[in-house]
Amino acid sequence: MKQSIEKNVADINTAISKISATKGYQILVSGVSPAGKAMVISPNPFNDSITLALIAGIYDYQPDTTLMHHHFAYPFRLFKKTGTSNIMVVNLPQKLIFHPGYLHMFNYKDSVLKNDFTISASDYHLYYNSWKNLDYKLTAGLTLNAADLGSFDISSVSSSLFNQSNSSKYNFTGGYGISTAWQSGDTSKLEFALLKDNSSLLKETTLFTGTGFHKREKQYDLTIGNVEIKRGFGIDSIQVYVGGVLQKTAGAKITDSADSTGTICNHRDVLLTFDDGTTSKLSTLIGPPLTQLKTLVTSLHDMYFAENVIDYIAINIYYNSR
Repeated sequence: MKQSIEKNVADINTAISKISATKGYQILVSGVSPAGKAMVISPNPFNDSITLALIAGIYDYQPDTTLMHHHFAYPFRLFKKTGTSNIMVVNLPQKLIFHPGYLHMFNYKDSVLKNDFTISASDYHLYYNSWKNLDYKLTAGLTLNAADLGSFDISSVSSSLFNQSNSSKYNFTGGYGISTAWQSGDTSKLEFALLKDNSSLLKETTLFTGTGFHKREKQYDLTIGNVEIKRGFGIDSIQVYVGGVLQKTAGAKITDSADSTGTICNHRDVLLTFDDGTTSKLSTLIGPPLTQLKTLVTSLHDMYFAENVIDYIAINIYYNSR
């Protein structure tokens, strides 16, 4: 187990090192301030639906400073349609992507910047009619100066605060990816995975039972390469597998603590006991990359970039083209 964990953690650290060096990583974390708060768009004042067919075309960032009083939430037309397409292609300056605040605050100087960043959305719809009532889909690729930066694939359906399902994935260049998923209801599920060529380097799944805010953890499953740690209702039910084989001497203790940083989706740490009797915390083994993982998961889970950049662009195009 010790050899397996050390190798698998090394693979995780390599993955995070390569991911954090990409422009895709910068994009994902661009909507999060140092305090960890999202740059949130004001609640949309419209009850409407947007489909890809309504916003399909090629658009360039060419702001029109004519104030449009009848579109009070989007008073300026930021994008000009410059071509036809069956998908939505948006060209804009990279400054507005890596610093999304500039997209929401018009600056005349930005209008002369080169449109070197491209968003290509091949699937998109945004259906909304009330608070927490949403049907959302986004599939989009990103390029900078024609160089591939990866792609999003997001799906979200919500009919109430307690009835939601969501899956989000970002495919980085080099074969790496991260994904999150959650589902609420009588049985709720929260999941995260760090991937290499669609195989998980690190995966965490938590199942809850109960209704509303009164939920109880039913099962916790943490996979680190070929090592799997499983816990049911009771602390005595923890099991550790290596390569699918249940371990007899090696084991794990899962601790719950508000200030713990051991795992990704929950505030807890995992104390591993190896065959030779030595122990180590998972947070210690993974080290600083854990912070980067948490930032990526939070950003992808809450769709910061999708909401604050892609949705903002799509809605601006839609309402200022009618």
